[in-house]
Amino acid sequence: VELVTKMISGVNALIREDKQLQATFPLVRSEHSLVKKHLSPTIWNKLKDHKTATTGSTLMDCIVCAVELDNQHVGIYGADEDSYRDFAPLFDPLILDYHGLSSSFSHTSDMDSSKVKVKIEDEGPIVSTRIRVGRNIEGFGLSPGITKQQRIDLEKMMEKAFGTLEGPLAGKYFPLLGMDSATKQQLIDDHFLFMEGDKNLQLAGMERDWPEGRGIFHNAAKEFLVWVNEEDQLRIISMQKGGNVNEVFERLAKGIAAIEKSVASSAGKKFQLHPKYGYLHSCPSNLGTGMRASVHVHLPGWVKAGRNFLKARCEQLGLQPRGSRGESGGDTGDLFDISNKHRLGYSEVELVTKMIEGVNALIKEDKELQASFPVVKSEASLVKKHLSPE
Repeated sequence: VELVTKMISGVNALIREDKQLQATFPLVRSEHSLVKKHLSPTIWNKLKDHKTATTGSTLMDCIVCAVELDNQHVGIYGADEDSYRDFAPLFDPLILDYHGLSSSFSHTSDMDSSKVKVKIEDEGPIVSTRIRVGRNIEGFGLSPGITKQQRIDLEKMMEKAFGTLEGPLAGKYFPLLGMDSATKQQLIDDHFLFMEGDKNLQLAGMERDWPEGRGIFHNAAKEFLVWVNEEDQLRIISMQKGGNVNEVFERLAKGIAAIEKSVASSAGKKFQLHPKYGYLHSCPSNLGTGMRASVHVHLPGWVKAGRNFLKARCEQLGLQPRGSRGESGGDTGDLFDISNKHRLGYSEVELVTKMIEGVNALIKEDKELQASFPVVKSEASLVKKHLSPE
């Protein structure tokens, strides 16, 4: 009798709760996303009606990509600094899951380029070096939630900050709004211009009011670049031809420090810095350093061995390989974009050091593979599939 009674009572509860979930719980189309994995009915019911103070954003605003698209891995964006605090019951486990960290981890930032004690040993195969980070300023929404007026005010603030940059960092700001065709074409030719049309950014709200409040700064030498109000409020980039990673990192550190000082003195604002997650970004995948330190490098020996083995070797080294045209640029011969894999739980100095050490190892191994590894012409053969460098 007790068991039957418990079953009936339990089923009644499940049916009642099911009706509530049908009415309110979102259908997450990205079945394999971290949002699908971690968003429980308890979390949803607790947070679904809350609005953040800075931008008035809801939890649904943050997870809309996972709900509407079927191809998301993470599936959530922070609408503002408040999101990471107010919606922490979802963000916290999701962040730890993505970055492979335990709840006891700590993050420390270190932009002191003099602490990088290694360098690229053979720059011959390297075409170029690029290091970027994201930064967002307190008091303004992150790109998914930022209001139109906040975006305009932030752009004005940054125009003033760029005007204070001196020496090699000095340059010009190019607002997207009202940009003439000649300037636009030059920025396209320089591969500096960011464009609208990304489905994820559109759906997340990051392309609202395009192109107002957005623009690009670069110095005279075109080696220091800042995107304003793209995926993050600031995407700060240092780059140059060749493999002098240390010089690129040093320029980046000086540029960030100069911008931070200018914004603090003129507007009393700081970069958004979370006590646990480091520098905040729109996407949780960029939390911590927000750093991607990369080189374009020719690796013909690894092409002989097979791209799958290069990918596995990069995983061992804490690196990420891409084609030189980016994440979805396709096959580009033997030219690869090799970067650090991690963002959170490591300092900037650690990530740059790891990237340099890993690239040195890949170049050394590549020469050995060029000299000794056989060219397997049967690309679809089992020999090609299973014959590893080891």
